[in-house]
Amino acid sequence: MDLTWYDELEARIPTGTVRTRFAPSPTGYMHVGNLRTALYTWLIARKAGGKFIFRLEDTDQTRQVEGATELIYRTLGECGLTHDEGPDVGGPVGPYIQTQRRGLYGKYAQLLVEKGHAYYCFCDKAEAEEGAEETFDKGEDPCRSLSPEEVQANLAAGKPYVIRQKIPHEGSTTFSDVTFGEITVENSTLDDQVLLKRDGLPTYNFANVVDDHLMGITHVVRGSEYLASSPKYNLLYEAFGWPIPTYIHCSPVMRDAQHKMSKRHGDPSYEDLKAQGYLTPAILNYVALLGWSPRGELAEREFFTLEELVEAFDIAGISKSPAIFDLEKLKYFNSAYIKALSPADFLAAAEPYLKQAIHNPAIDLQLVAPLVQTRLDTLTEIPPMVDFFDALPEYANDLYTHKKMKTNPENSLEALHLVVPVFQAMTEWTFDAIHDAMIGLAEANGLKNGRIMWPVRVAVSGKPTTPGGAVELCQILGKEETLARIQKGIAQLTPQA
Repeated sequence: MDLTWYDELEARIPTGTVRTRFAPSPTGYMHVGNLRTALYTWLIARKAGGKFIFRLEDTDQTRQVEGATELIYRTLGECGLTHDEGPDVGGPVGPYIQTQRRGLYGKYAQLLVEKGHAYYCFCDKAEAEEGAEETFDKGEDPCRSLSPEEVQANLAAGKPYVIRQKIPHEGSTTFSDVTFGEITVENSTLDDQVLLKRDGLPTYNFANVVDDHLMGITHVVRGSEYLASSPKYNLLYEAFGWPIPTYIHCSPVMRDAQHKMSKRHGDPSYEDLKAQGYLTPAILNYVALLGWSPRGELAEREFFTLEELVEAFDIAGISKSPAIFDLEKLKYFNSAYIKALSPADFLAAAEPYLKQAIHNPAIDLQLVAPLVQTRLDTLTEIPPMVDFFDALPEYANDLYTHKKMKTNPENSLEALHLVVPVFQAMTEWTFDAIHDAMIGLAEANGLKNGRIMWPVRVAVSGKPTTPGGAVELCQILGKEETLARIQKGIAQLTPQA
C-alpha cells in the first residue's frame, strides 16, 4: 500500500506547542456544559501559549439545527474565547468542518483494514448500529473472520458495508486521564464499534481520533461520559502508531444531586442566561468554577476576569465530583459584576431593559440607571423597578402609612398640600433645589424630614419601594409631572363628601 498520501498529511501536523480544540456539533443550543468545555479548552491553550482550534463536527446530518453554527460562533465571540484556527479563519491543517474532510476518513479506515485492526462488515444489523454511537451487545461478528477473497467478492457485488474496529479478544487496555487517573478495561468488554458508516461518513468516535491526530491536538477536554469510549480511542491511536493526547474528562454539570442539566427539563443555555439578564463575564466566571477550583494562594478567591483565569488555571484543579449548577450562586456573581460596571457600561447594558418600561422620551435614562445599579441581581429586574416613571400605577392609600416616618393618609394629605405651593414657586428644578426645598419645608413646619419626603415619594411613584428617594424621583420626573402626580395624590386622599 502506497503511504505517500498519508506521509504528506503527517508532515503538515504542527508540533512543539500545546494545541487544544473545541469541536461542537451544530445540533442545538450552547448548554452550560458545552460552554465549560470550550472555556477549559481555551484556558489550557492560552495558559501554555499554545493554539486553540475550533472544529465543527457535522457528520450527524440528521440532528443538525438551523442557525446552531452561527449561535456557537456568536457565543464564543461574546465570551472572548477567540480561536487561532477554524473554518472562518483557516489554518495549516484544514478544512475544519468534518463533512469537508469526508475523503480522509475512508482512506484511514481502509488503512486500518490493511493493518489488521478493522474489517468490512456486510451484516444487516450494521445499518441500525451505524447511526447510533452507543455500544451494542458484543458478539462475534461473522464478518470479522471473512477471508480476503470473500470480502472482495462482496465489494465487487456492490454489497453495502460499514467498517468496524477489530478489538482484540484478549488482554486489557489502560489509559490515563488527568482527572480520573489510570483506568484499565478488559478488551472482552468492548464492542467492535462502527468506524465508517454506509454513507461514507465516519462515526463520531472515529472522526475524533483521526481529526485530533491530523490537527496535532495535544490535550483533549471532554465530558466524563466519554470515559467508556476512551479504551477504544486508545486502541485506534495504537493501531495507527500515533501518540496519544492528554485526556481531561470533566464530570457533568448537574441540576441537582440526581439529575444532569437538560434543555428538556428547562435548564438554561448560555443564550437563556443572557436573556434572563446575566452578564457574560459573570456567567464565564461562574462556569469556570463548576468543577474547577484555584489552588495555592488563590484557593479562596471567587472572582476572576478572563485574563486572570488564564493565569490561575491549572488542569490539576479539575474535580472528579459532579458540579451542581446553582442559580442563586450565579445571581450572587452577577450582582457583583453589575455593581462593578462603570456608569457608562452599566447604562449600555441596562438601556434595553429601561426602554422596555420607560417610553417617555422626557425621562432621562442616564439619571434612572444609577438608581437601580446597586439593587440588581439580574438585568431583567429593571423594568418592574422603573415602570412608574412612564405611568403612575393605581395604588392604595395605605401606602402612605409608614411607622418609621410617622406618616398616615391624613397627615400625608396635609404634607402634600404644603408641598404644592413650594414646588410651584421653584424656578430651578435640580436635585439640590428640590432637596433643599423639602428639607426647608419640614423645618419651617416643625416636622421630621420623612413626614414630607415619604408622602411625596408615594404620590409620585405609587410604589411601596422605589430605586431612589423622593428627591431623585421628582428630579427625573420633572416639575410638571411631579406636580400633576402630587395633585392626583391629594385628590385620592381627600375624603369624599
